[in-house]
Amino acid sequence: MSKMNFNGKKETAGKNECQNNEEATNLQQEQENAAEECAQTDIVTEELEELKKKYDELNDSHLRLMAEFDNYRKRTLREKADLIKNGGEAALKNLLPVVDDFERALQNIRKSDDVEAVKEGVELIYSKFMAYLAQQGVKVIEAVGQPFDTEMFEAVATIPAPEPGMKGKILDCVQTGYTLNDRVLRHAKVVVGE
Repeated sequence: MSKMNFNGKKETAGKNECQNNEEATNLQQEQENAAEECAQTDIVTEELEELKKKYDELNDSHLRLMAEFDNYRKRTLREKADLIKNGGEAALKNLLPVVDDFERALQNIRKSDDVEAVKEGVELIYSKFMAYLAQQGVKVIEAVGQPFDTEMFEAVATIPAPEPGMKGKILDCVQTGYTLNDRVLRHAKVVVGE
C-alpha cells in the first residue's frame, strides 16, 4: 500500500507538475499576447497621433485658404466698386478739350458777325469730337441705302419705295445710330421703303 501511495503521490505530483507547466505556458502565452497587444496599441497610438497632426495641418491650411479667398473676394469687390465709380474718369477727362472748344465757340458766336467763321468753328469742334469717339471705339452706323436689319436699325416709319430696288432698304435716317466695339450702342432710327 505504501508503494501505491508513493506511486499515487508520484502520479499526482506529475499531474501537478504538468498542470503547473501548462499554467506557466498559458501565463507565458498571455504575457506574450498582452505584450503584442501593447505593441499594437502603441502602433495605433502613433498612427492616431500622425493622423491628428495631418488633420491639424490640413485644417490650418484650409482655414488659411478660406481667409485668403475671403480677402480676395473683398478686395475684388472694392476694386469693382472703384472701377464703377471712377471708370468714366479717363473718358470724361479726354472730353474736356472738346468742352473748352465749345466754350470758346460760344464766346465767339456772341462777338462775331461772320456766320461762315462760326460755322467753320462748330464743324471743327464736331470733327474733333467724332475723332475722339472713334478713338474710343464708337462708330457711326451707316444707314441710308442699306438693307433694313433689326439688329442695327429701328424703323420709325415706312413709306412707298421710290424705286423697286429700294424696297426693304433704308431711305432716310431720323436719328444716327452708333456701335461700340462692333456692339450696338444705340440703334439708328430710320425710314424704310416698302
